[in-house]
Amino acid sequence: MTASAASHVLLTLDDLRAAQRLLAPVVHRTPLLPLHALGEELGAEVMVKPESLQRGGAFKFRGAYHYLARMDPAERARGVIAPSSGNHAQAVALAAKLFGIPATVVMPTTVTPAKLEGCRRLGARVELAGTTTADRFNRALELSEGEGLHLVPPYDHPWIIAGQGTAGLEIAEDMPDVGTVIVPVGGGGLSAGVATAIKALVPGARVIGVEPEGSPKLTRAREAGEPVKLAQSSGLPDGLLAVEIGHLNFAHHREHLDDVVLVSDELVIRGMRHLMDRAKLVVEPSGAVCVAALMAGLVEPRGRTVAMISGGNIEWDGLLQVLGR
Repeated sequence: MTASAASHVLLTLDDLRAAQRLLAPVVHRTPLLPLHALGEELGAEVMVKPESLQRGGAFKFRGAYHYLARMDPAERARGVIAPSSGNHAQAVALAAKLFGIPATVVMPTTVTPAKLEGCRRLGARVELAGTTTADRFNRALELSEGEGLHLVPPYDHPWIIAGQGTAGLEIAEDMPDVGTVIVPVGGGGLSAGVATAIKALVPGARVIGVEPEGSPKLTRAREAGEPVKLAQSSGLPDGLLAVEIGHLNFAHHREHLDDVVLVSDELVIRGMRHLMDRAKLVVEPSGAVCVAALMAGLVEPRGRTVAMISGGNIEWDGLLQVLGR
């Protein structure tokens, strides 16, 4: 099943709850943790949902495991392959390990050591290909066709979106009166799923997306009324640098996402430092964008506010390099 085959049919609450039931035995139900210092500064109750504490170090495990679980067992047994900047690769590697099947991941030559070694520890075969989304997707497609491996898409698929959306169900269940939910935007799997969940259960809540200044793929899509491919994508949050928003994902954004804002690398570093210094949470740059947007006043915390932390896959040397800027 592909996103195009789904004809952009939007996921329902029942779809998300079915994914939640399937994932319940394997995923961590991450908590809502208060950011007291930032809340006091903003005059609001601010919480974070730290998917950095999820298995595999990021929210991506939700979608990857859900996808593999929905596959035909015979096809799954032949092995899977995943193109990824890092976190989707680790998630697929972990899910494949749990199912006892082989996994190959294709990542950029610039992948961070934490994400590279994470995949290797999980037993995946690692291929490095270029620096762009197209480079790794094309290499993954070549290997998929040549070796009979099933390609697991990183975001533009209903099974992936439903899996990621279970994080939004947890937010709404743990805080039924949430007023604002802030979610990172890469290819759009997490933002589409979370927005769908929140609007279904707390229709009065706002859902705001955050993306890097150097990768405004959703911003451009909203301006154009359809996904557009960026000529280039750059920035510190390496997990959010897709050059085009997923088409099925954008259909969900149009229906459920209230707004999207852009953050600079400098703001991301401020967010990382705040989370480490004041909340004792270690996060990768992509995981800090929502807190960064709050700190900079780009998102107004209307009512009880939850900022998603998408991942924490950064190694010691990388942390020193980023925070020592």
